[in-house]
Amino acid sequence: MEIGKKIRMERIINRVTGRTIIVPMDHGVSVGPIDGLVDMRKAVSNIAEGGADAVLMHKGLVRCGHRAGGRDVGLIVHLSSSTSLSPTPNAKILTATVEDAIKHGADGVSVHVNLGDETESQMLADLGKVSAIANEWGIPLLAMMYARGKHIHNSFDATHIAHCARVAVELGADIVKVSYPGDIDSFSHVVEACCVPVVIAGGEKMNSTREFITMVHDSVRAGGAGLSVGRNVFQHKNSAMLVKALRGVVHEDWDVEQAMELVGND
Repeated sequence: MEIGKKIRMERIINRVTGRTIIVPMDHGVSVGPIDGLVDMRKAVSNIAEGGADAVLMHKGLVRCGHRAGGRDVGLIVHLSSSTSLSPTPNAKILTATVEDAIKHGADGVSVHVNLGDETESQMLADLGKVSAIANEWGIPLLAMMYARGKHIHNSFDATHIAHCARVAVELGADIVKVSYPGDIDSFSHVVEACCVPVVIAGGEKMNSTREFITMVHDSVRAGGAGLSVGRNVFQHKNSAMLVKALRGVVHEDWDVEQAMELVGND
């Protein structure tokens, strides 16, 4: 790995543990200004003070979340988009470039691909293009990979998730983000087939903090590199304290009970 990319990777992934807590805040394009993402400086401050390793957002939101103070946090700029208002919401298109991200001070970039969608071929072409350009600039690339399409009956099927992860690795991603298949054994097979860090997505808001922390804990036990989770973090009633608890699980190998003692039972 070139030294520039290595330095930037260490701003996203903890150099000691090899793991990371990434909090995506790119939801405004897809679903609008949802709870937790209205006051962006407050949202970023809570996540940063809790000890997250990086936040992820679209290029135009960087100015809204810049705080000029407080604890530093890594920045990943998301390059692809679609909206829930579209007749084809799973069809992601590139709406920013690697160069845009660099100009905005990014430590990394990310691209979203939905395997199984009718526009899969274009999304794969975009991933390959971004991978090549990011590598030239020494910018780490996170690939968000999901199985979503009319022939996908269960997007949490471990076989589909493993396929998604492997596609990302083979097309040059430095970090892979996939859904958690629901158990340690299945996720361990996903991780084993990847030679780069694999982090889990959060998806819809979960029923309880315990359920969420248990998922994160089990994914790390399976060999995962942490999480890239938005709503289950920034919509929590005390997001800063939740991130502190997640740091214990991800970076200090806490068990679920230790984390729950810090964040409170709910």
